[in-house]
Amino acid sequence: MTAFTVRLPDETTDRLDQLAEKLDRSRSYVAAQAIEDFVARQEWQIAEMEAGLAEAERGEFANEQELAAVLAKYIKPAG
Repeated sequence: MTAFTVRLPDETTDRLDQLAEKLDRSRSYVAAQAIEDFVARQEWQIAEMEAGLAEAERGEFANEQELAAVLAKYIKPAG
């Protein structure tokens, strides 16, 4: 396991300490979990963007009907 130093604003450190206390965990544990979650989320987002770019490069785009169906799920008709 690797250890390294991270500089945080005092307010963030205070919030981290409060959270760690409420979770009955160490500051180090909570910080490590936050970093692991961040890394996993960023990896997922980048992979999704790369997959989307690869689809676009292959010319795989939604047609008008497919786009309309997706939009209809999220946009209510006016009126």
